[in-house]
Amino acid sequence: MKKVVRFFLISGLILSFAGFRPGEKKWEKPFSKIDGEVRKNSKAYVTLEEATKKIGHRLTGSANGEKAEEYAFTLLKSYGFTDVAYQPFEVEAWMRDTVTLSIAPGSSDNFRDVPVVSLAHSPVESNLQGQIVDVGNGLEEDFEVIKDKVKGKVAMANINLVGVTGKKNLHRSEKTALAIKYGATGVIMVNGAPGKILLTGTASVTGAMISIPAVCISNDSGLEVRKWLTEEGPLEAHIDMHNISKPIKARNVIATLKGKSDEKVIIGGHLDSWDLATGAIDNGIGSFAVMDIARTFKALKVKPEKTVQFVLFMGEEQGLLGSKHFVSELKKSGAIDKVSYMMNLDMTNDPKGINAFGRDEMNDFFTSVGTAIHHVDATYKNETVNRAGLHSDHQPFMLEGVPIAGLSGNLAPGVLQCYHADCDNFSLVNKEQLESTVRIATMYLYALSNAENIAVKRLSDEKTRDFLISQGLKEELVIGQEWRWEQ
Repeated sequence: MKKVVRFFLISGLILSFAGFRPGEKKWEKPFSKIDGEVRKNSKAYVTLEEATKKIGHRLTGSANGEKAEEYAFTLLKSYGFTDVAYQPFEVEAWMRDTVTLSIAPGSSDNFRDVPVVSLAHSPVESNLQGQIVDVGNGLEEDFEVIKDKVKGKVAMANINLVGVTGKKNLHRSEKTALAIKYGATGVIMVNGAPGKILLTGTASVTGAMISIPAVCISNDSGLEVRKWLTEEGPLEAHIDMHNISKPIKARNVIATLKGKSDEKVIIGGHLDSWDLATGAIDNGIGSFAVMDIARTFKALKVKPEKTVQFVLFMGEEQGLLGSKHFVSELKKSGAIDKVSYMMNLDMTNDPKGINAFGRDEMNDFFTSVGTAIHHVDATYKNETVNRAGLHSDHQPFMLEGVPIAGLSGNLAPGVLQCYHADCDNFSLVNKEQLESTVRIATMYLYALSNAENIAVKRLSDEKTRDFLISQGLKEELVIGQEWRWEQ
């Protein structure tokens, strides 16, 4: 008996000196295989390059969007998946047509044209003239300060926070919702990226049409207009826009790898993009990483304990439409009770840690898995973030109490400046960093899908409410008309 005890003591010391706890050691071999497979055979970079060249943008509801759905379906089939399916849904799709913005001092008809882009889901037709009122950062407190001056005017607000620290920013759609609440007749958003970059995106919290025109101007134009306001104000803005809105059909693409149980781990990323460029970063690097993670599982003949679903969502940019439909279908069938985890890759790049989205119970598990990853890849820093957020395809899952995971990485400032802009093209993609996303995400997905016990479970409706409040998300969800509990 003493020999057995001595053996276990010595074994424990060996594992300790090797830098492993017993729970970490079991991941070393599969993680090494994953690392080697992706480094040698990854297809994420070449398939994303091909798609951006052959398809271009991937706007939901457009011919390009349909081509992207077909590309993903065919690619997953080519990787050996027999269970690949389209999940169709119908949406009111918004597409830009033409827009102009001209500004002049209120006492003059000397209008100057300002470069501008429409924000979805602005009205199909709008020809508006009104006085500009600067609401600064567009937070509710900013509107409150000048609430008597906003009604009947065109509100101008920063997309990023400027001149303040320690405050939480709102999404452009939430700022637009506040502008509507305070009676503005139009919205001009000022891009935070320096220079003349124009940003697009939705200004609708629900994905439905909004009642006032919303546009974006560059940072340079914003500085110029504010200088003009100071020197020659008040200013009149004339917005003339034409857009298209019509019901269309779109499709999520789902590849399923059956596990030993029907408990599910879902990994997803949105395939759609805006139409100003090819959406290589938002969200080519995320969605094509998801498909390469699927390829890696198949190449290594992984037979997971839990069923894994690889999902390419459409309609994210227009209001999380595809993921909302996906979750709605899970609820209808009762299958949402089988979802043990959801991992979302949205503009994920060169990960150095994982975000447990506010679920403290998972800290030990993710730290242990991250340590094992670090032993395979010493460049992985195993940094832990534990903060929930909104405005991507994890949100509908999180609102139903499903545990969420995301990887925390980084994008170069010059890349981030092209977010939703006409410079979001394949030239921004870093091959090594993209493949790092595939390697690290595959390892975490492998651990989640093969863990004997996961410390978190789906939250009840009451506990979901309390969790969202604890994460400071109630205000945003109320503004976004997603708060289903009593206020």
